[in-house]
Amino acid sequence: MRGFLGAVSFLTRVPAGGGVRGAEELAGSVPWFPVVGAGVGLAVAGVYAGASQLLPPLPAATLAVVAGICLTGAFHEDGLGDTADAFAGGWDRDGTVRILKDPRLGTFGVLAVAASLLLRAGAVAALAPAAALAALPAAHALSRAAAVGVMTSFPAAGETGLGASYVLALSRRRALAGVAAGLAVALALLGVVAVAAAAAATLAAALLGRLAVRRLGGVSGDVLGAVQQLGEMLVLLAAVAAVTTGKWQSPVSSLLALVSGSA
Repeated sequence: MRGFLGAVSFLTRVPAGGGVRGAEELAGSVPWFPVVGAGVGLAVAGVYAGASQLLPPLPAATLAVVAGICLTGAFHEDGLGDTADAFAGGWDRDGTVRILKDPRLGTFGVLAVAASLLLRAGAVAALAPAAALAALPAAHALSRAAAVGVMTSFPAAGETGLGASYVLALSRRRALAGVAAGLAVALALLGVVAVAAAAAATLAAALLGRLAVRRLGGVSGDVLGAVQQLGEMLVLLAAVAAVTTGKWQSPVSSLLALVSGSA
């Protein structure tokens, strides 16, 4: 339970017992990251369902995505922006590291965060509230599972910072538990669609991890935030593609439709 509360405190703005202290305790909370992510996604889906009663799909979806950002404190968006600036603006390792450590957000970072917001809001707007109730928790869980996988698959970029704390203290057993938790949540919510979504998120995470090793010498906390954002976007887009092509068979959506039909 302490690991779960530590993950809640670390990944969200929800006060949960004072947070984690030390690298070992931080590593102990990592397996819970996808579970906490599923909770964040559920909250976002709830906002979308409520807002959809008063607003058209796109404004309702935008409001829901912004609510999720407020809940997490833009934790992962910050990493995405910094990573985009560093990888797009740096020509060598020294330049990439220097830009990554710069607290100011540049053009590439702004564009990356804006693209993330547009794609996520647009994807959610393309889903009915019942489908979003399955897709959003799955997207938040799988994307954090992808970040956990990167933590154990690639070296840390240095020996200090949040990313290094994760990678250096995280055992393979804990990492596998986190990845398994995220995949289990996605399978339960999306059914077979979760396989394609997980494959897309895994591929993006692996490519970004390899790029980080080449440009930085390893992964950092900002890179992990970028992995999460890419994974979330890809899972949501996979859900939209499944709905568009008629391959959507979410167990949750089917159950809700059954309940609504019998009500």
